[in-house]
Amino acid sequence: MSVLHLLRVGEVEPHLLDGLRSELVAEFRVPCEVLGAVLDPSFALNPERRQHHSTEMLAKMGAHVTPDTWRLLGVTSVDLYIPILTFVFGEAQVGGPCAVASMHRLRQEFYGLPPNISLLRDRLVKEAVHEVGHTLGLTHCEDYRCAMASSHGVEWIDLKEPTLCSACRPRCPRPGAGNFRFP
Repeated sequence: MSVLHLLRVGEVEPHLLDGLRSELVAEFRVPCEVLGAVLDPSFALNPERRQHHSTEMLAKMGAHVTPDTWRLLGVTSVDLYIPILTFVFGEAQVGGPCAVASMHRLRQEFYGLPPNISLLRDRLVKEAVHEVGHTLGLTHCEDYRCAMASSHGVEWIDLKEPTLCSACRPRCPRPGAGNFRFP
């Protein structure tokens, strides 16, 4: 069986993962399970930046891929970066099994605003669909409403839908479909 696995990377509120799980099942039409394991993100911390290197996380996450893993999505509350950018909302192994999404900059509190759990959930789903889409080989979409549109700020995430557009959806391989290959 092919399953989309969710991996907690550090402390993540369980109710957020439960909601995310059901949304990912609906979008990708695959079973989705939250793994019992938790990956400690401290190994990826850059103390000077006070951020965690997402590419290092992806490398460690590979140890949690099992024969029944369709894709593995790490979900974290820590701030992520790659060396050439100030921050990233997430990162994926394009065409590979692993992706990670961070809630750090998706929270209203990061911008000095009151918490908004509903908005956080919406943003997390959009970012998760985006990163899983990259693992399936999808590139950034020109349609700003598509989950695969590029987002350089949280405002751009808010404009997106939590789903793939009609141009991206047919390019999305699914388990059991003729176009599915696990890289």
